[in-house]
Amino acid sequence: MLWIKALHIVFIASWFAGLFYLPRIFVNLAQETETVTRERLLGMARRLYRFTTVLAIPAIALGLYLYLVIGIGKGPGNGWMHAKLALVILVIGYHHACGSLLKKFENGKNKRSHTWFRWFNEVPVLLLLAIVILVVVKPF
Repeated sequence: MLWIKALHIVFIASWFAGLFYLPRIFVNLAQETETVTRERLLGMARRLYRFTTVLAIPAIALGLYLYLVIGIGKGPGNGWMHAKLALVILVIGYHHACGSLLKKFENGKNKRSHTWFRWFNEVPVLLLLAIVILVVVKPF
């Protein structure tokens, strides 16, 4: 079980690293006017999104294994787990939103400013903070 927990943490950390950096590329894309630089940034964003998706799959699968098979967070007095799972669903939604935004950049249909992307970039930080607090403190 400890190996599964360790791998879950490693994949979560790696997944979030991608979620922290991808919107930063979007900030640069929203400001960029040179075609060559824009294409380079799009290539970086595509590769990072694919790699981040690959990291999300075992992160989620290992978390589900810990919950459904091992039983971590099951039973009475584990409301923190339900809150955490709700936040994980938001993280998955955020990941999907990054994919949608990438498609808009690829199709030349982005309408958002670099300032909007700077704020968007803070969302995974807040989600990770809330998730870690729920797991460590287990307030309810």
